[in-house]
Amino acid sequence: MTTDLSHLFGKKVRGLICLLSLLSWFALAPAVHAAPAKTQKTQVSKHKKSAVVAKRRVTKKFVASKRKATAVAVVRPVKPSFGQLAGLHYAVDDLNLKSSVALVIDQDTQEVLISKNDQAVLPIASLTKLMTGLIVSDANLPMDAMITITQEDVDTEKWSSSRLRVGTSLSRGELLHLALMSSENRAAHALGRTYPGGLVVFTKLMNHKAQLLGMKDTRYVEPTGLSSSNMSSARDLVKLVDAAHQQPLLRELTTSTGHQVSVGNRVLQFNNTNRLVKNPSWDIGLQKTGYISEAGRCLVMQTKVAGRQLIMIFLDSAGKLSRLGDAERVRHWVESAANATVLKSDTRLAGG
Repeated sequence: MTTDLSHLFGKKVRGLICLLSLLSWFALAPAVHAAPAKTQKTQVSKHKKSAVVAKRRVTKKFVASKRKATAVAVVRPVKPSFGQLAGLHYAVDDLNLKSSVALVIDQDTQEVLISKNDQAVLPIASLTKLMTGLIVSDANLPMDAMITITQEDVDTEKWSSSRLRVGTSLSRGELLHLALMSSENRAAHALGRTYPGGLVVFTKLMNHKAQLLGMKDTRYVEPTGLSSSNMSSARDLVKLVDAAHQQPLLRELTTSTGHQVSVGNRVLQFNNTNRLVKNPSWDIGLQKTGYISEAGRCLVMQTKVAGRQLIMIFLDSAGKLSRLGDAERVRHWVESAANATVLKSDTRLAGG
């Protein structure tokens, strides 16, 4: 009996021990399995973070490359001039002039010294303003009359900039000065707009004056030269320069080196577009520059060289300074020819 009870009690104790062992195993199991899971989660999180960082770097690099490509794409080729399209730049001359059109004459004798494509009819850009000046000068309008720049004077042809803001008021004389000296487009347009009868009448007078001067190849559609429809030839422009040179006011204003105007609380400094007027080796009686892409770089001058009164016309020059270089080449050539003539004459006298 005692043996059976002991046996029975031993079995219960062993069962209880097994049960306790089993319960202990289940209690420890979540902790054992949780540690690896946490480690794995951390590893996955690091992997995702690395992927995000890599993605950001790639995106940034792609955007930078895209911006760089866009900046290169906005570069546009230079628009060819009418002279280039017509092949006038292929013409050759003894002085290797860079202007596709050139004409130099003796103002007193009308002797042609240099001629290159002088019959070509091309846009003349701001050379137009010489005719604008002639019309204003001939009208004998009051030069002290105040004129206000309006929105109508803003360039909608080439969208060129101007320091004469809408609302600026200057005298007619100041506007004429700025138009002829520094080629101020709003000033020139305001002069035509405020002319008695307006722009329509002013433009008709420009064309009528051209006919009176014998400028058969010339046409004007507005007073600034921004329109490529303002066209002329070198032969016609010689006549325009000669007529403008007869006007003391136009001689004075076109050769002025600089001029200041008061605009509200500001004082604006304007300078001549032709640097040759500041060069003491030049004796310039009248000049005007011009540029739009269709016309190229243009220059007309009345000047005294080697004792001769000359009119120089240079149209459709390719470089910014090449029209001035052409003028220098012509001047040196005329001076050299004059010196050679003097030496030849002296030699004859010595031999006689």
